[in-house]
Amino acid sequence: MRTLLAALAAVLCLGAAPAPLICGPVNQAALMSATPAPTLSTYRLFTDEDAVHPNARVTPYALNTPLFSDYAEKSRFLYLPPGTHATYRPTGALDLPVGATLVKTFAYPFDLRRPGEKVRLIETRLLIHRRSGWVALTYVWNDDRTEARLKRAGARLQVSFIDVHGQSRQVDYHVPNQNQCKECHALSGRIAPIGVKARNLNGDFAYPDGRENQLVHWTRTGLLIGAPTPDKAPRTAVWDDPREPLAARARAYLDGNCGHCHNPRGEASNTGLFLNLEEARPVKFGVGKRPVAAGKGSGELETDLVPGRPDASIIAYRMASTEPGVMMPELGRSVVHDEGLVLVRDYIAKMQAR
Repeated sequence: MRTLLAALAAVLCLGAAPAPLICGPVNQAALMSATPAPTLSTYRLFTDEDAVHPNARVTPYALNTPLFSDYAEKSRFLYLPPGTHATYRPTGALDLPVGATLVKTFAYPFDLRRPGEKVRLIETRLLIHRRSGWVALTYVWNDDRTEARLKRAGARLQVSFIDVHGQSRQVDYHVPNQNQCKECHALSGRIAPIGVKARNLNGDFAYPDGRENQLVHWTRTGLLIGAPTPDKAPRTAVWDDPREPLAARARAYLDGNCGHCHNPRGEASNTGLFLNLEEARPVKFGVGKRPVAAGKGSGELETDLVPGRPDASIIAYRMASTEPGVMMPELGRSVVHDEGLVLVRDYIAKMQAR
């Protein structure tokens, strides 16, 4: 009901929403402008100033297995211009039209056990599909949650929160600069979407009118064409769902956290280590593979992944580090993802030698 009131108020400008309104449709001209808007609200992607309620044609979504970012909570949205749609692809990101915009907000609840309370907004990243290609922009939120401003040079923020175990945590949160955005989103040298793949969307989402598979919902509402039924589409496992097979969850985790660079078209293609899910050759996803040039990142270990021996595997060693030049991923985190490391170590420990 709250979402419906906010949407109606945004159209009628009657002020019925619980937060100040941003009236009018999405500002397509601003999204397409070569000069980025100084503030996030200029684009009118949301109908309230703290970016909770999406505007018309802005659809929330979630990924089966997302990238870990220092325990930040993330909300994701896709904007499609009127008269356009996404087109299904069995591999890689969906084919998105010019004008499409991917929106991702990073936030920290004061207590991760109560995710809806005392939330601190950190940044909102936009990936805009212009005629010249994809453009990445980052907006950093003020303390009042009333506006996010463009930060081309990035920023460092101290963030404190209570984790799911009730322990106090503090992270040195790094907002990336534009060049760092390009490093992670590079595909054959050009900026491209990462997460919005059919296999990562092949899961349920809690929409206002009930849970529904995202591929089904997007097809039914005209956002997506060409998609098969979910049972015939590829699917990324949910990394933290113990009901799913261990190997599928670990491969999904490595895909989501490492595969955007470690793939044949990514920034780390020269390593020969390909951690994207599509890679089926064990040696290419690390089994028995010696690093090309790991330097101190190898920790004097000789092999990327040694079945049955996580302590001898470079992949696990680098995941367990926060030292620059050693830790992997090298961008996007400042602390070890304890749960992800446990998963990958368990996967390696139970892997049978060939």
